[in-house]
Amino acid sequence: MCSLCHAHRPWGAQRRGLLIALGAAGAVPALALAQVDVGQGSSLRNLVPAEQLEAAAAQQYAQLMAQARQQGALAPESDPRLQRLRVVSTRLIAQTPRWNERARQWQWEVNLIHSKEINAFCMPGGKIAVFTGILDQLKLTEDETAMVLGHEMAHAVREHARARIAKTQGTGAALSIGAALLGLGNIGDVAANLGTQLLTLRFSRQDEIDADLVGLELAARAGFNPDASIALWQKMGEVQGQGGGPAFLSTHPTGPDRMARLQQNVPRVRALYEQAQGKPGMPAPPAPGPTQAIPATVER
Repeated sequence: MCSLCHAHRPWGAQRRGLLIALGAAGAVPALALAQVDVGQGSSLRNLVPAEQLEAAAAQQYAQLMAQARQQGALAPESDPRLQRLRVVSTRLIAQTPRWNERARQWQWEVNLIHSKEINAFCMPGGKIAVFTGILDQLKLTEDETAMVLGHEMAHAVREHARARIAKTQGTGAALSIGAALLGLGNIGDVAANLGTQLLTLRFSRQDEIDADLVGLELAARAGFNPDASIALWQKMGEVQGQGGGPAFLSTHPTGPDRMARLQQNVPRVRALYEQAQGKPGMPAPPAPGPTQAIPATVER
């Protein structure tokens, strides 16, 4: 997700590392009738091949899930919270191609990790993990959960990691690794880099603004109440005020600017939410409230 965890935390340290694979250029995703104004994004992402970055992220995600399973931290398929997360995610995923056509090809995965950390992430290629701490401590409603997931999916569909890698590595690294991939260098060294090189990514303030707004629209189009975005960050602010949630809030600071920006954009997407509620086969999302919170306790 957004470089959420500190290096001394085992899950965060591994999650934040994304394997780098530079070479061929890819197309910048086009916007499709977006209601929020975020622009096209950085063209520097073209220095990083999307297919190889997504493949590397998928490999790392599989390793993380395998470790979670070994430690008994991976929620089983029968976990009702995991099932609910997947239902919410399915509705959101259906909206992602509007922002990135490549999302149609992604093999999306959604998993739940038992941890007290307030955390969630979506890696390039649609690999999602949510920590039970964010569900339990914030007592998220379904709509608020959709806002968290939408924000994380937005980082992936807007390819923020791809752009950040290009910016942090620079064109020199892109050209040198790209040349090797084309047979102009030591292929063995490149293969080793693809298998072992990790980057610690921290999304920029602009990336976070982008993810807030794109995530808001994704959720509204999927039929989730956009007002929940305000409620979510109010809860985040309360946790921050209590000195909790350092992993998530270190890269997702609350504050009047963030709240004001969301409040300004909720009216822009409200019609999308109302339209989604009226679509055949689209269940009307429940109004935010404690009765709609995802259950805090499940049998493991």
